[in-house]
Amino acid sequence: MSEEISNDLSNIIILNDDTGNEMQFEFLDLIEYMGNSYVVLLPIEECDNTGEVVILKLNDSDIDGEENYSSVESSETLEVIFHIFKHKFKDTFNFAGED
Repeated sequence: MSEEISNDLSNIIILNDDTGNEMQFEFLDLIEYMGNSYVVLLPIEECDNTGEVVILKLNDSDIDGEENYSSVESSETLEVIFHIFKHKFKDTFNFAGED
């Protein structure tokens, strides 16, 4: 996936999947973990109000300077990244199942 930040300087980014389909996300956070960078995104298109976030690994930029993202294969890594995100934003968001 590649990134294109919208011109209005908001936290909205557009990602293109492997087939070229554009999807809009709200950028929520960048988390460093074990020498890698991960982005936490909230889908805003075709939102079914589930509030589920997407976590992607930030890969090295390509020749054009665009950032590239990939899926996180490790469920353990996903859990750790989401735990870090929840801890950082515990006073900002209501997380399901949290008291």
